[in-house]
Amino acid sequence: MTRTVVHRRAKDTGGPADAHSRSTLDKAAHENFPVAPFFLPRAWRADLMAVYGFARLVDDIGDGDLAPGGGDAALLGLDRAQTEDRPAMLDALEADLRRVFSDRTPGPRHPLMRRLGPTVRRCGLTPEPFLGLIEANRQDQIVTRYATYDDLLAYCELSANPVGRLVLGITGTASPERIRHSDRICTALQIVEHLQDVAEDLGRDRVYLPAEDLKHFGVTEGDLAARSGGASVRALIAYEAERAHELLNEGAPLVGSVHGRLKLLLAGFVAGGRAALQAVAAADHDVLPGPPKPTKLSLLREVGATLRREG
Repeated sequence: MTRTVVHRRAKDTGGPADAHSRSTLDKAAHENFPVAPFFLPRAWRADLMAVYGFARLVDDIGDGDLAPGGGDAALLGLDRAQTEDRPAMLDALEADLRRVFSDRTPGPRHPLMRRLGPTVRRCGLTPEPFLGLIEANRQDQIVTRYATYDDLLAYCELSANPVGRLVLGITGTASPERIRHSDRICTALQIVEHLQDVAEDLGRDRVYLPAEDLKHFGVTEGDLAARSGGASVRALIAYEAERAHELLNEGAPLVGSVHGRLKLLLAGFVAGGRAALQAVAAADHDVLPGPPKPTKLSLLREVGATLRREG
């Protein structure tokens, strides 16, 4: 979706609140995967952008990436000075989310939350996936290392899997089997992102590579802070990449279970993960100089291959 369409879909009165809303929604153009591509029905695009606005806001709060000036804090009913108080901001966001699901007045305060209300009602969405995303960001404030792979999977259950469940909810295609496949895909995509962003995450004092795996491959955090990965680091990344690849394969039957434009959207998600893993492999699994990114051509080729395999 282009930025022009995003602006046209948003209620824009020209005030500061709308400026904050537009600033957050504009970030969709820079995500790894298309948020609401043009080929989807207009109603789906609007609903996906509403959910994206929430997800982007909660991540920006959790990562300390909000626009300067404290505007979002004020919109959520806090003092502007509290914008750096991430737990307080997440609590205020949860309170505003609960207003979205309540019939009581007044309604939600933040414009992105007001935008979310019609989507929630139209699609019959429940609070749980949204609360999971908030909880994942709360966890990021206190948990910066993961001892085991199972611990990391439990984090992905909060940080990634709700997104796929919301996509299925918006498109009216949720079923237990599809949710199970969607969870595999979303967890895989989260792990791929962690592999691409090892250096950036370490700069935030976060390590999403399981400690048991670092120990097994003889990798220290000092090794992860180097400008380039040595043999042991690259072997570790290759090991985690293979795990993500297996998860993508386990979830890929989701693509073949739907039809039409939704099939193309889901194929794009799976293909995006596979293309990103190919880029990591092409870099000889050295992710420390910067995140390896797939080219648009490689992504398109992988979309075609995914549709042929799963369609």
